[in-house]
Amino acid sequence: MRKPIIAGNWKMFKTVSEAVSFFSEVKGAAEVDGVESVICAPYTTLPALVEAAKGTSIAIGAQNLHFEDNGAFTGEISGVMLSDLGVKYVIVGHSERRAYFAETDEIVGKKVHAAFKHGLTPILCVGEKLEEREAGETKNVCKVQTEAAFQGLSAEQAAQVVIAYEPIWAIGTGKSSTSEDAEDVIAYIREVVKGLYDASVADAVRIQYGGSVKPNNVREYLSQSNIDGALVGGASLEPASYISLVEGAK
Repeated sequence: MRKPIIAGNWKMFKTVSEAVSFFSEVKGAAEVDGVESVICAPYTTLPALVEAAKGTSIAIGAQNLHFEDNGAFTGEISGVMLSDLGVKYVIVGHSERRAYFAETDEIVGKKVHAAFKHGLTPILCVGEKLEEREAGETKNVCKVQTEAAFQGLSAEQAAQVVIAYEPIWAIGTGKSSTSEDAEDVIAYIREVVKGLYDASVADAVRIQYGGSVKPNNVREYLSQSNIDGALVGGASLEPASYISLVEGAK
């Protein structure tokens, strides 16, 4: 039985004081038995959030990492640094990173390996653009992205990856896949993992849906047999909304 996982992706929002205030409001209420709660926050807020999360069941994650441990990469943060902070998760290959910062499948794969090297669990994002969806290429795009990211991973590592299926056209637009469409694609992604490894690994991998998920539709998505959670942007920024998302995953 896969444990549902709700991960808030704050993107470029919240100062340190705002992050600490948020956490004080969700502490306890967003700790629901049988659901894993994660907050993926800006780098500047991570030390304060890790400290605030001590003694709670809420995990803290980063939104990106560089694939090298150190070097002349101005403005970048490495897995060494994130591990030292005590974060548990890191988002890898988010569509905004792919679209705005030219991250390729090869780079995303290197970042997945870097995450595991430093004891971090990657939340791997895959998903299609609107024109790819309209051309009937959704599943092929997800297959190529998944295979590239999993290349070279052991079965043990692969089983730990959290995949987030995020159709790019649904992020921040208010539009979303129907729960049936999302289930169809996510079931296919699970078959891709099965083909790379075996049924036990595919059954272990948790696959989230992301793309305009809100408290009023999260339960509908998670009622599908292959959808194990949600990676949520805007709806994770307000304490009451985040708490509702976690409660809806129970």
